[in-house]
Amino acid sequence: MSNNIKYTYPNKLSIVRFFKDAEGVRKNPIPFHKRYFEKFGDSFSIRIGSSKYIILSRDNEIAQYILVKNQKNYHKSKFQSVYLSKYLGKGLLTSDGDFWLKQRRLIQPAFHKQKMNQLVVNMNKTISSELDNLTDNKPIDLFPVMSQLAFNVVAKSLFQLSTAENKFHRIKFIIEEVQNFLIKEIRLPHKAWWFSLSGQVKKHLMLAEENNRIIQEIIEERKASKEEVNDLLNMLLETRYEDTGESMSTEQLIDEIKVLFIAGHETSANALTFTLYLLGRNLEVQQKVFDEIIEIESQTENIIEQLQKMTYTNAVLNESMRLYPPAWITDRQNLEDDSLAQFKIKKGTLIGVSFYELHRNPKYWNNPDEFIPERFLGEQKKESMQYFYPFGAGPRMCIGTGFAIYEMCLTISQIVKKYVIRSNNDVIQFNPLITLKPVDVQVSFFKR
Repeated sequence: MSNNIKYTYPNKLSIVRFFKDAEGVRKNPIPFHKRYFEKFGDSFSIRIGSSKYIILSRDNEIAQYILVKNQKNYHKSKFQSVYLSKYLGKGLLTSDGDFWLKQRRLIQPAFHKQKMNQLVVNMNKTISSELDNLTDNKPIDLFPVMSQLAFNVVAKSLFQLSTAENKFHRIKFIIEEVQNFLIKEIRLPHKAWWFSLSGQVKKHLMLAEENNRIIQEIIEERKASKEEVNDLLNMLLETRYEDTGESMSTEQLIDEIKVLFIAGHETSANALTFTLYLLGRNLEVQQKVFDEIIEIESQTENIIEQLQKMTYTNAVLNESMRLYPPAWITDRQNLEDDSLAQFKIKKGTLIGVSFYELHRNPKYWNNPDEFIPERFLGEQKKESMQYFYPFGAGPRMCIGTGFAIYEMCLTISQIVKKYVIRSNNDVIQFNPLITLKPVDVQVSFFKR
């Protein structure tokens, strides 16, 4: 039946050009994507074999359609559901369909604003203790500092009572090792046989299993203690499925906690690194953030109220995530044939949306490469938010959005209040892995 249907796709990148560029794309796809968009328009396609297609787009209509308007026909690709789940299990990040919806409904209440408000005081203390040892008066590589801070904020928010720092260190080590190997598997699929033969796959699966055991130990210690603790683990232990009234199995809880560790720490570390770099390059913006924080603190000592008043700081964070979205790309595959924008696409088409390019698309943004926080203030904000995807969109929008914004605003305010930031790089470097990772971002902190 489908043989009689005439499918139409965006302008095609030749398979010859695709393979010629493959090595460069593997190292850093963003410059190539930019070149292709400039040549072919806001969407282009690649034909693989006789009937398989890939589409890459920076078109807001397409992003809205696959993520919001017709999201039920668009599931995550095998890259996310197969590669990631091998190490992360079946958590919110890797699952799809009815099971994903069931888990989302179960976990969502734990991330309700009122619940997040309960975590803020502990979050603020963790950030403060992490910043106590901040090196000043000389350049430092910022990302490792922000990575450690963000990891500890997630760890202490998940497991407030756990004092076994060695367990946290081990979890962090395993997560980084497994992620680095996962990138190799994704970027070098032709070496899959070697990764398997050389024992590298087995080694990293064993590390993932060790991670499961550590998290299980922490869960079992909590259950045995019978203590009521105001942290995310307690909130997740208290959740119940609507249909059965039962709680999550320990195995499922472990999978969800792994996702929270990974999604919750690296994206925040990336965004904080880029934001502090941009503040260090734009001292007048930094001064406005400082002025706002001092004014807010003169009005109230309540941390929640302070966060609610950080209008300009939020705008700075949004503009930073526009230029450098931590989750820089997403993909989906359609379950059935569909009409996508002006195209008729076959089921199983892989569609990538580059948020990095959409956020810099001159069709939606004036002076798209410039850092202008005012885009996210007043009337301009309404316009900007239509084309802004720092946490995705639709039902699969990041569940920890509120948590991340609180964490980042508290970190920025604590740093700017104590230090003047100066960036030492003229040009920022980054590596587009699963997230957009900053590379060798050097900044200096000078006490006020």
